[in-house]
Amino acid sequence: MLKPLYLREDDTLVMLDQRKLPLEEVWLEIKNVEEVADAIRTLTVRGAPAIGIAAAYGFYLGIKGCENASREEFKKRCQDVTELLASTRPTAVNLFWALKRMNSVANDPILPVHKIVKKLRAEAIRIQEEDLAACLKMAEFGARLIPEGARVLTHCNAGAIATAGYGTALGVIRKAWELKRIEMVWVDETRPLLQGARLTAWEMEKEGIPYRVICDNMAGYLMSKGMVDIVVVGADRITAKGDVANKIGTYSLAVLAKHHGIPFMVVAPTSTIDPALESGESIPIEERDEKEVLFCRSERITPTNAKAFNPAFDVTPAELITYIVTERGVAGRPVCKGIEKLLKDADKM
Repeated sequence: MLKPLYLREDDTLVMLDQRKLPLEEVWLEIKNVEEVADAIRTLTVRGAPAIGIAAAYGFYLGIKGCENASREEFKKRCQDVTELLASTRPTAVNLFWALKRMNSVANDPILPVHKIVKKLRAEAIRIQEEDLAACLKMAEFGARLIPEGARVLTHCNAGAIATAGYGTALGVIRKAWELKRIEMVWVDETRPLLQGARLTAWEMEKEGIPYRVICDNMAGYLMSKGMVDIVVVGADRITAKGDVANKIGTYSLAVLAKHHGIPFMVVAPTSTIDPALESGESIPIEERDEKEVLFCRSERITPTNAKAFNPAFDVTPAELITYIVTERGVAGRPVCKGIEKLLKDADKM
């Protein structure tokens, strides 16, 4: 099973450089928190769950040399590392969720610092293992909802390389393909960085799942011709009432799917749910460098003086979503009620 990152015994974080795909498969060796922060910021690692895992490993690497520090020095270092990692990307809540988990371990008032450092290493590994287990569970729940002979449309990349190793949206697609429920997959190119054309297509190729890449603006045409049976996407943040932030272009797909009576499925672990946010309007939307729009890789594709607007995400309102699939179960319409039940059940555990 492909894992986009893992910690070696010598505490080197090995990470797939997703910027190079599909032309090159390059693995980086990362040894400090500054390199982890840069990898998150530059999309070397991407996908909400994978970002959270990277942040957990980055936190550990950032305090790894503090075994002999005083309690105050250790506390200050944890704060600095947290602020550095938290500044990388604002939208994916898994980043902040992972940092909160790591800090809860770091704040142990009884254990000596050197033992806390060891626990932090174990906690980062546990976060990755839990995400992998969650992906496998989501795949089981979601695959049951895929109609037989389905032609699935997906957007961006929510596969193995965006998670601990199996995928959220693509995890469901993988499982449904194993169960012989899928005929083929439509892969949105996902401008401006082409995560669909570069990454999802790459994963489909490795899995041997039939697919075709389409331009983002072709989805409506396919739906109008009855060529799409279900849309399956991931998520970077989900509010308490079920509004979903995901890669820019997801909202457009949800509107089109609603108009054409096509089910719209969101697949994400419960770590992506932010119960503190009631509405999607409160989700911070990352705006990235305009060069990502003005250039394709290193080649400029626009006039020299052109300017661009580059929001990385949009918000899909809960009323446009048919299912939200998590590792704890499925929230169906109205998804706000389903999410409320999932969170209540989690509190009882």
